[in-house]
Amino acid sequence: MNITEINAKSLLRKHKRIDSWFAARYGMNLYRGCSHNCVYCDGRDERYFIDGEFGKDIMVKRNAPELLRNELNPARKRIPIKKGYFMIGGGVSDSYQPIEEKYKITKSVLEIINSYNYPVHILTKSTLVLRDLDLLKENNENNKTIVSFSFSSVDDDTSKIFEPNVAAPSEKLEVIKKIKSKGITCGMYLMPVIPFVTDTKEMITASVKKAKEIGIDFIIFGGLTLKTGIQKNYFLNILNKFYPHLLCEYDMIYQNDKWGNASDEYYHSINQIFFSVASEYKMKIRIPIEIIDGYIDENDKVIFILDCIDYYTKIRNKKSPFGYAAYSLSKINEPLSSIRKNIDKINGVGALTKKIICEIIDTGKSTYLEKLQIN
Repeated sequence: MNITEINAKSLLRKHKRIDSWFAARYGMNLYRGCSHNCVYCDGRDERYFIDGEFGKDIMVKRNAPELLRNELNPARKRIPIKKGYFMIGGGVSDSYQPIEEKYKITKSVLEIINSYNYPVHILTKSTLVLRDLDLLKENNENNKTIVSFSFSSVDDDTSKIFEPNVAAPSEKLEVIKKIKSKGITCGMYLMPVIPFVTDTKEMITASVKKAKEIGIDFIIFGGLTLKTGIQKNYFLNILNKFYPHLLCEYDMIYQNDKWGNASDEYYHSINQIFFSVASEYKMKIRIPIEIIDGYIDENDKVIFILDCIDYYTKIRNKKSPFGYAAYSLSKINEPLSSIRKNIDKINGVGALTKKIICEIIDTGKSTYLEKLQIN
C-alpha cells in the first residue's frame, strides 16, 4: 500500500437535498482511495479521479481536522450550517480503513463535531469504529449518532471473495451488538447484493434474520451497479475466477447503462424479494423518522418523508408522484409552513401530496407513510 499525505483545500460537502438513504446534510471524505479494496466498489470508476491504483494508493487529508474546525466556526461562515446530520464515510472511501489506526483523523473529526453539537451518521465496514465508542456514545447522548455497517451478505466465505480486506460479517455483527448496548442506533446497508450470488431469497433472509436478532434498527437495500470501464472489468475478472458460469447472466442484465445500472426487471425482482423478507421480519427499510426527528428542519422532514413514501410506493411496482414533489420542494428556501396555502402550486404537488405535507407540518408525522410501512 502506498500512502501520500496531502493538504486538502476544503472538506465539507453540502448536499443539495436530504434524502431517505442517509438523512445527511453534509458529508466528508477524510481519505482518497480505500485499502478495503472491495471487488465491486465503484470508486474504481474513472469519473471519481482517484489517483494511482485503487485499493493500493491512498491519500491522507492530513489537514482535515483543521479544515473542519474552520468550516464549522460560525465566525467564519457567511451562511450558517444547516441543521442536519454529518455523514462520515461511505462513497469511495471508508473513514475507518486500516490507516485510520495510525492517523486518527476520523477520531479528531468526531471530537470536533461533538464540540459543535451536530448529529453524526457513520457508514463503515470496519470494526475499528469500536475504538471511538466513547466519542460516539457522548455524541449520541448530547445530539444523536447513527452507526451503520455495509454488507453484501452475512456469509463469511462469500465476503472473503468480494471484500478481501474487510472484517468478516460475523465480526461486524459482534461490533454492532456492542454499539447497540450503548443505546446507539445502528443500521445495515445491505448493498450492494451481488447478482446471482448474494441476492437470493436464502441469502437475503439470512441477512435480515441476523439483523433482527441483534436489534439493528433499519436495513437499506440496494443492487450492484457496474460502470463500463475499470470498475466493470475488474469485477468481471474476479467473477470469472470464482463464478465463471455467471458471466452470461451478467451480460443479460448489464447493458452498459451510463450509470452502471442493471435492467429494471432485475432490480424489481430483488426488491420484491427483499421487501417480502423484511415484511416477514417486521424490519424497517428506511431510516425511521423518530430517529432523526428534532435533528432536521421542517422542510427536510417533509422531503425526507415524501422520499420514503416514494420508495414504499415504487417498491410495490406502482407509479409515484412523491419523489418529484420532494425534488421540487428541495428548491424552496422559505419554511413550507409559511407557504402552505399555495403549496399545491409547486410542481409535482397535487391534492394528495398537499394533504400529506400539511399533516407533516401540523403533526410532524404522516399517517399515509405509516400505513405503507404496515401493509
